[in-house]
Amino acid sequence: MSDIMVIGIAGGSGCGKTTITRKLIESFGEDVSVIHHDNYYKAHHNMSYAERARLNYDHPNAFDTDLLIRDLRRLKRGQNIQCPVYDYAIHDRTDKTVTIKPARVIIVEGILIYDSRELCREMDIKLYVDTDADVRILRRIVRDVRDRNRTLESVIDQYLTTVKPMHEQFVEPSKRRADIIIPEGGQNKVALDMVIERVRAHLAN
Repeated sequence: MSDIMVIGIAGGSGCGKTTITRKLIESFGEDVSVIHHDNYYKAHHNMSYAERARLNYDHPNAFDTDLLIRDLRRLKRGQNIQCPVYDYAIHDRTDKTVTIKPARVIIVEGILIYDSRELCREMDIKLYVDTDADVRILRRIVRDVRDRNRTLESVIDQYLTTVKPMHEQFVEPSKRRADIIIPEGGQNKVALDMVIERVRAHLAN
């Protein structure tokens, strides 16, 4: 499949990446396919739940980014992929996969996607969503407690021990590789409209 645009959407946990991704899907429907880096967490079937719970999930080594790159290249060639499915409740990859079909616009979304130079080279536009740390931790607490069956204490502990230091060490520096930095994420209507217009122009060709 030729004439495919790959858009990276990165930024810290809770910054608003999902909101921008959803707006693009709402605007362009089946012309958009999405790959979430989170689904490419490495499998740890040989570990106990307690061992898995202690792993650092905010370090680049937690992800099978090489597999994501191979899958992205398949999509760019017009081939379907079988995307892994990760279960946050058990801290492990499941045995299930989800079929993702190629589209004229492919979104790659995740906190650490710009840490990989090789993955960056596959992207045409790299967006970084820059949101205040206080807002991000509050959103993360709400999401993890409500949607991922986590306790408040575990979310706060994980934030202080791995999320915050890894953000400062890897995520924040990676925004230097972004083409466009969007303050306040999905609430930034001007930036969002610019991105939508750029995608619309690509699809019109």
